[in-house]
Amino acid sequence: MSAPVNHPGLSFEISRQQADLDAHGRDENSSSIVHPAGVVFAESRDDVLAALRYARETGTPVIPWGAGTSADGQVVPRGDELALDVSQMDRVLSHSVEDMTVTVEPGVTRMQLDAHLRSAGVFFPVDPGADATLGGMASTNASGTTTIKYGGMRANVLSLELALVDGRVLRLGRPVRKTSSGYALKDLVVGSGGTLGVISELTLRVHPRPACVQGIRAFFPGVEAATRAAFDVMQSGVPLARLELVDELAIGAVSRYLDLRLPERPALFLELHSSTRAGLAAEVEVVVDLLGEAGVLDIEVATTAEELQQLWKSRHQIWYALIAQYPGRTYTSTDSAVPLSRVPELVEGARSLLAEHRLDAAVFGHVGDGNVHTCVAHTEDQAEDLALYRDALSRLALDLDGTCTGEHGIGTAKRPHLIAEHGEDVVELMRLVRRTFDPDGLMNPGKMFEDRRS
Repeated sequence: MSAPVNHPGLSFEISRQQADLDAHGRDENSSSIVHPAGVVFAESRDDVLAALRYARETGTPVIPWGAGTSADGQVVPRGDELALDVSQMDRVLSHSVEDMTVTVEPGVTRMQLDAHLRSAGVFFPVDPGADATLGGMASTNASGTTTIKYGGMRANVLSLELALVDGRVLRLGRPVRKTSSGYALKDLVVGSGGTLGVISELTLRVHPRPACVQGIRAFFPGVEAATRAAFDVMQSGVPLARLELVDELAIGAVSRYLDLRLPERPALFLELHSSTRAGLAAEVEVVVDLLGEAGVLDIEVATTAEELQQLWKSRHQIWYALIAQYPGRTYTSTDSAVPLSRVPELVEGARSLLAEHRLDAAVFGHVGDGNVHTCVAHTEDQAEDLALYRDALSRLALDLDGTCTGEHGIGTAKRPHLIAEHGEDVVELMRLVRRTFDPDGLMNPGKMFEDRRS
C-alpha cells in the first residue's frame, strides 16, 4: 500500500507495497533481499526536497535509487531507510550540438539518452553495460568499454545539481570544458555513492558519432599472449575506442549461449573509430599486423553495423551466458584495477585465487585501462570461500599498486579496503567531508566507510 505522509507542511506518499519493497531491497550482486522501510517515487526536484525534509525532521536515513544496477551494495538497505527512487525524473531538459552538452534529470537511462541524441549525430559515450540511470552512473563514477577513449563519468559530467538533506540545492561545476575556479566539488560528488546528497540534475559532455567504425575479435593461445598483444597495440599510438580481454571460460560460455561456435581461447575485442574510411583502414591494418606478431590464432573483423552489434553482443552477454552455464547459482562480479603493466599479474593472480578457493569464474575486463573483472558463479555453501577470495583479490590489487574498485565503487562490499588503499588520515578527511555535507549521517549510512553514521 501507499500512504500519504502525515507530517506538517509536506505532501507526498511512501509506498510499502510488497513489490516496491522487494524491488528496492537488492542490487545486481545481492543474493538476498533486505526491505527498506518504504519507497518514495520522486517526479521532481521539489519531491526530492520534500523527502529530504521529512528525513531531516524525523531522523530517517535515505538511499538515493536509480535503476538498482550497482554491484557493490550502494543501494542495499539495512532496513530503516527510505529508498528515494528518482527513476521517474526522466526528462532530457536540453541539449546543444554547438556546445556538445546535454542536460538531464537523474532518472534518464543511458539507452534513453542515446536514442534521444541519435538524430543530432552525437552520443554519450560512457557504457557500463547495464542500462543504468545517469544519476546512478555519476554516483558510482561508472565507466566501461569506451573509457580508453572517452573517459568515465567524472570526465564527462560538466556540472550537476545536488540536493542536500538540509534543504539547500547546490550547483556544482559549469557547462565548460575547463575551469581553474575553486575546489572541484563536482568531481567530489561524482563517485560519492549517494553519501553526500541526491543528484537532481546533470549536464554532460556529448561527442560526435564516429563516421567510420570497425571492430576486431582476436583469439590467442593464452591470456599472457593476449595481454602482450594489447600492450603492443596501445603502445603503437593507434587510437582505440575499446580494448577488452575475455578469457577462454567466458568465450566458451558465450559461444554456447549465443550459438556462435567460437574457439574456446582467450580473446581481445577491439574497436577503432575514424572520420574517414581510408584512415580507418590504415589503422586497422597496423593493428592486425601487431596482433599477428603477438601470436594471434584467428582474427575476425566487423565492418557493418550488424557485424559490430553481434561482436559486442558476445562481449556484453557474458554475464547471462554464465548464468545459463551454471543454473541455480548466485553470481558476484569483482572490480579491481591496476597499472597497465601489472594487468598480467592481476589476471594470473585472480585465476590462482579462484583455483585455491575452488570457485568457478570467468575473467574479463577493460584491459585498455587496467580494469579486470571476475564473474564468480557460486553456491550458498561457498559463501565463506567467496568472501575470502574477494578479500584476497582486493589485497592483491593493492599490492600491485592498484585499487580495489575501478568502476563499481566502495558501497558495502569493499569498505574494509578503503583504509588499506588510502590510509587512516585520508579516510578521516573523507569522513570530515561527508559530515560537512550531511552532519547527521542520514545520506546512505553504512556505505563507503565502516559502519559508523559519519
